[in-house]
Amino acid sequence: MWVCDGEDIRLKRAWLSWSSGKDSAWALHQLRKERDIEVVGLLTTFNGSVDRVAMHGVHRRLVEQQARSVGLPLHLVNLPDPCSNAEYERLMAGALAAAKNSGVTQMAFGDLFLQDVRAYRERQLSGTGIDPVFPIWGTAADTPALARRMIAGGVRSVITCVDTQQLDPSFLGREVDSVLLAELPVTVDPCGERGEFHTFCYDGPEFREPVLVVTADIVRRERFHFIDLQRAITD
Repeated sequence: MWVCDGEDIRLKRAWLSWSSGKDSAWALHQLRKERDIEVVGLLTTFNGSVDRVAMHGVHRRLVEQQARSVGLPLHLVNLPDPCSNAEYERLMAGALAAAKNSGVTQMAFGDLFLQDVRAYRERQLSGTGIDPVFPIWGTAADTPALARRMIAGGVRSVITCVDTQQLDPSFLGREVDSVLLAELPVTVDPCGERGEFHTFCYDGPEFREPVLVVTADIVRRERFHFIDLQRAITD
């Protein structure tokens, strides 16, 4: 709660869907600028068989370190492998019920412009008492400027997964910076919103300290290639 001209304003409590990537980190930064929303937790789904974020391929211990750095509790949903859509929705319904019971009324997402994804989120939350929030939503035309704005704002991330039908695997493990943006094919969205690539954010404007990592083995799973990240050992 905060006070404005003598009037008490009750903050809306929100969880943020946290993928471990740059868009989630930037969404958190934008949400913390809002005067009527308080982010009180992060929600992440994991492939339970390998203990990693699905599609990003990031190990849970690194996501836990991210959560500590941004000062928020991490709420986990462990998915079986394989996972049917019905099972996914059942597990997510349980997570949403727990959020609602803790006083959460908003669920925020780092989605950028895919209308079908947004519509699915809205359907999933319909009737739960939790409203969807899209703090960095725009259009496909906005993402070149958005990508540059994230970098200028201090978001630091590396590519952990590529869809080799859309982007060459040589981009794996690379820093998302102005050089990389200039080298992306014109068919690839600068934020990877169409699934061309996924990232791990190791530092940003909301991080108390960076989550330093080093790259390790490359894993190939049909069209998707992943690079393993391990915590860097520092003196």
